[in-house]
Amino acid sequence: MSLATAKYATGKRKEAVARVRIKPGTGEITINKRSLETYFGRQVLRMVVKQPFIATQTNGQFDVSVNVTGGGIAGQAGAIKHGISKALTVYEPGYRAVLKKAGFLTRDSRVVERKKYGRHKARKSTQFSKR
Repeated sequence: MSLATAKYATGKRKEAVARVRIKPGTGEITINKRSLETYFGRQVLRMVVKQPFIATQTNGQFDVSVNVTGGGIAGQAGAIKHGISKALTVYEPGYRAVLKKAGFLTRDSRVVERKKYGRHKARKSTQFSKR
């Protein structure tokens, strides 16, 4: 992969972090050295990863290489989508308006709330009894 034509970006979602490289090619998506179909078994997650290409009408025009760590599979799919969107804007700044309107450039910062002491979970309290 030539670094002159390859564009790089980092996407995040929940605890997942995806380092994404895109370059012009045949549309091959590789995640942690595995194909998209073997890494994400669920069709919905594959669709989430491809959303930026569908929005910019560039489906099948870029080869994508992703290294993703942390979180679960849904968070990883969201992180990859965020990373691909950011890399597309670096590659072609004209895509920014389309991706921004679709909400793909906004980092979804919702994370799990921490457990507090004296509670069973983050907010669940002990059982109340009057007598």
